[in-house]
Amino acid sequence: MSAPIRDAHARTGRPLVLDADGTLLRTDMLVETFWAGLGSRPGATLAATARHIRHPARLKAALAEIAPLRTDLLPVEPEVAALAAAARAEGREVALASASDRALVEPLAAWHGVDRAFASDGDTNLKAAAKADALAAAYGEGGFDYAGDARADRAVWAKSHGAIVVGNRPAAARLRAEGRDVTEIAGGWRPLDLLRAMRPHQWVKNVLLLLPVIAAHDFALPTLLLVLVGMAGFSAAASAIYLVNDLLDLEADRLHPKKRLRPFASGAVPLTAGMAAAAALAALAFAIGALLGPAFLGVLVLYMALSLAYSLRLKRMRWIDIATLAALYTLRVVAGAAASGVEASFFMLVFIFPVFLTLGCVKRLTELTLATSDAPLPGRGYGRPDREDLLNVSVLGMVGALVIFFAYSLSAQGRALYPDSWILWLALAPIAWWLFRMVRLGWYGKQDYDPIVFALKDKRGIGLLLITLSLMFYAAGLWEQWFAAWRG
Repeated sequence: MSAPIRDAHARTGRPLVLDADGTLLRTDMLVETFWAGLGSRPGATLAATARHIRHPARLKAALAEIAPLRTDLLPVEPEVAALAAAARAEGREVALASASDRALVEPLAAWHGVDRAFASDGDTNLKAAAKADALAAAYGEGGFDYAGDARADRAVWAKSHGAIVVGNRPAAARLRAEGRDVTEIAGGWRPLDLLRAMRPHQWVKNVLLLLPVIAAHDFALPTLLLVLVGMAGFSAAASAIYLVNDLLDLEADRLHPKKRLRPFASGAVPLTAGMAAAAALAALAFAIGALLGPAFLGVLVLYMALSLAYSLRLKRMRWIDIATLAALYTLRVVAGAAASGVEASFFMLVFIFPVFLTLGCVKRLTELTLATSDAPLPGRGYGRPDREDLLNVSVLGMVGALVIFFAYSLSAQGRALYPDSWILWLALAPIAWWLFRMVRLGWYGKQDYDPIVFALKDKRGIGLLLITLSLMFYAAGLWEQWFAAWRG
């Protein structure tokens, strides 16, 4: 806590009253319970929201009952917590006054050692004037200092003595203009953190949309431009789903050694900002989908629906989650075909699915290897004892992909596209080496939590993939054509 704040309140015995949402906490418990409820009991959550949307106190009570929160995990504003600690050290009473339901506020107050708690109770929504009246009745007008952050806190500041304003400069300026004793705490959030929550580094996975074009040897500029537009649409759709996934996974992320630092889990970005950004990105994705035609739009909608199902339920189901991950990667390839108008061959889709199945197992292997205990992963259906089963499935996927690739080299379509089909057999070596390397690194926990992102940054792995592509281009006679065109 800064010296001016400490000095301003060390000389008074007045109680210090803290708002919870947006003040002591860098989050909002009503929004937290809504998303926790969507993740655990979506039907009950949506029904309660529709039933009580016009009665905030009842809605808060209903959601708190549907999805109780681990209040000990909720992110705290450090400077406000330090202010409360300093007040307790001076012998002052510290109270918590929140519009959230008492089922959440009371455990929160107990966890932070607060002396007294004021909260909504299912009938009264303790906000604005209602909160001001309750505090004035308890301490008298001007008998307490109050820390808040929102427009609704104006009524409370009007009946307090000292005003602590968190992350609301206009409110602080207005109170100073009225001659009030104001202490300001910066609070707030950075747009850069919201961009981080969108995970732009994951957009690299959308290079998978290029696979149909590469397989069909169609490198015409108009075709590539269509695929690039499709990649932009899938990037927007994926970011929207990432935001929703993080909102649904708040508690699990806070229990994770690395994911607890994500913008929503850590409180760096308000949940409402994430909700607005997700809606805007989804709208952008649908607009791009409509521009590219009904086939691409249909694949995009299916991808987003399956991603949402994965976030809500499927990722908690053993083996189903890995199959779903493989399906989501495969849909990107189908989307590339739909965007460009190039046909995605049956053999290609049958080949890449076991490849992605292997990578899905690698993702879980990495998480389990890096886990600190044998307990199931938060929000997942696997524990460290499942590593060998995952290894076995990943090896089956790897062998299946190699067998299918060999069968493709003998097919009529394969021989038509690759006249020197025997060279495809040589390409089996770098493909096998690359898959084996990915599984091995996952087993030893030596790669990123997302194997696709890792693969696209791994220099050795990229080298193996480039060798594979070079051999395939040679089998197709493309190097000869390009060299002749360059010489001519």
